[in-house]
Amino acid sequence: MTVAVIQFGGSNCDRDSVQALESLGFDAELVWHEDGLPADADGIMLPGGFSYGDYLRAGAMAARSPIMEAVRAAAADGTPVLGVCNGAQIGCESSLTPGVFTTNESARFQCEHVHLRVENAETPWTSHYDEGEVVELPIAHGEGRYEITDDRLDELEAEDRILFKYCDEDGEVTPEANPNGSKHSVAGVVGEAEHVAVMMPHPERASLEDLGRTDGQGVLEGFAR
Repeated sequence: MTVAVIQFGGSNCDRDSVQALESLGFDAELVWHEDGLPADADGIMLPGGFSYGDYLRAGAMAARSPIMEAVRAAAADGTPVLGVCNGAQIGCESSLTPGVFTTNESARFQCEHVHLRVENAETPWTSHYDEGEVVELPIAHGEGRYEITDDRLDELEAEDRILFKYCDEDGEVTPEANPNGSKHSVAGVVGEAEHVAVMMPHPERASLEDLGRTDGQGVLEGFAR
């Protein structure tokens, strides 16, 4: 299948994403946002970076690019869509997924490895893992704190729409293991349909043996599921 990796001005994880996807046997194509969504795209990835310099707020300007109308239409037709880091911010700003990602509680850019607990192993993006399994992925963001109203978050929890939560290496969800202050330690969620998902940590940066870890491969393999 062919996965379109959308490039905006300021994207910087686009080529990383292509390399990771190709290592898993996918055809991955870089698509400049002004060129429109290819008709043969079987999947769509919104990569990390700093689209439009994060002006206004992270992801806000990219979410208003005309290509996002096509992405929303493709998602509604069943095309799998994954947003990572800045792509997660764009996904929320585009209403592909609920909530918003905003300034870290520390008010600093944070680049480190974190542990995640798999909350729902029944989605395409997590079916490679077991529920409760702990994986290690890197983060690199200044606006990664997930925020949403308490009532809406309760609905997401009840509907099993939380993909991952930040945790310690033993799988315990604690304030100390939450790197950015995300509400309820949420690190990733799915949209109204499970084939649309966003997450703040970077699976593509933990998908090649040369990078030292392959914990993120299962997330990217979700495009085939």
